[in-house]
Amino acid sequence: MAEEKKSVAEAREEALRAHNPKASRKQLVLWFGALIVGGFLGFLGIAPLNELFNFIATVFTRLFQFIAVPTIALAVITTLAALGGQKETGRIFAHAVSYTFLTTLAAAAVGLVLYILVAPGNLPAEIVGAGASAVPLDKVGKVTYYDHILSVIPNNVLQPFLAGNVLSVMLIAASVGLALAFMPKTENREVLLKGLHGLQELLFTLIRAILWALPVGILAFAGQLSAQIEAGVIVGALSQYVAVVMGGNFIQMFIVLPLFLLVRGLNPLDVFRKMSPAIAVALFTKSSAGTLPVTLASAENNLKVNPKVSRFVLPICTTINMNGCAAFILVTSLFVMQNAGFELTLGTMIAWVFIAVLAAIGNAGVPMGCYFLTLSLMSSMGAPIGLMGVILPIYTIIDMIETAENVWSDASVCAMTNHDLAGELGEASPVIQS
Repeated sequence: MAEEKKSVAEAREEALRAHNPKASRKQLVLWFGALIVGGFLGFLGIAPLNELFNFIATVFTRLFQFIAVPTIALAVITTLAALGGQKETGRIFAHAVSYTFLTTLAAAAVGLVLYILVAPGNLPAEIVGAGASAVPLDKVGKVTYYDHILSVIPNNVLQPFLAGNVLSVMLIAASVGLALAFMPKTENREVLLKGLHGLQELLFTLIRAILWALPVGILAFAGQLSAQIEAGVIVGALSQYVAVVMGGNFIQMFIVLPLFLLVRGLNPLDVFRKMSPAIAVALFTKSSAGTLPVTLASAENNLKVNPKVSRFVLPICTTINMNGCAAFILVTSLFVMQNAGFELTLGTMIAWVFIAVLAAIGNAGVPMGCYFLTLSLMSSMGAPIGLMGVILPIYTIIDMIETAENVWSDASVCAMTNHDLAGELGEASPVIQS
């Protein structure tokens, strides 16, 4: 068994070798080059070229979605199988959840402060009315809290994986991982673990292949984005609202999260540089769940995070650590309610900070997840949701920044947890079996 563990470790290192520091520097140059070229080509407004960009961007988005769910499941199963019966599991979980709550609360608080300072005005009624036709009402349902909880509890094994229900997948993976941790150490258990190790080895090889071709994807994503901007995606009448949302995201990314890292004795610039491949992928895929394979690779190979921490913390953070989503839910809800004539007292706004935090924690890390969650909240309150249709065209850009912020926050929580528990978890090598 020791030889098997060693072979898995060697295979994993080989599969992720593209993320060593030297390769990362070359990769970043290539990615920035693709970003600049793609942005320039998108602004040219060549219809056939833009169609090609849309096609390539869709292909890469699907590839990341394809590999994301099994990556989440295997990371949680194999890590809990190794750690589930150990006291250190509770310490890792406690640190991850504490930092997640604090950073998400900070993001919502920053959004509230900016909203009060900027004080966006109301939009003309005709603009809000025109936006009603753009609202995807088929995505809105009258769902109770009980229904939401029941939707997470699976009634078969395959459906959550086929539907991409991240919370259900996490529940299944955690149950299986803990069962493996506490089941008798029989030969059948060893065979099952060996199969899981092989699948994880295969996944890391697929990740390497996708990362190798990623410059093509970045070229297409950048071209797609610049074409949308050229077409007038950003509406001038929403400039104050956009300034609050974007400003809150940037303050959280470049001031608040670095302060968290500094307080814990970490260098924010170093952490950001080493996690930049994952942040770049998140920016364009708009899915923190889809970015998880790259986030794991960057954390373990560049940041040198103990796999006991990375493979437990990052999948959890992908599901519950939504800094950008919390700020968006808060600011957008206040903006919609204000335009609908709701009275927004300071007490009401503070209450919505906690509503936004709790809603963001329960949101899945998928494209447009925050938009549809906010849409459902406003619909359940009876607020006129035509304004959500006005926001929809610019949400593509907002979603990109939010997702990059979410992944940066995931990386920060992972780095702080790893730093806090350094020396308490033992060597990383035993967990390579996971």
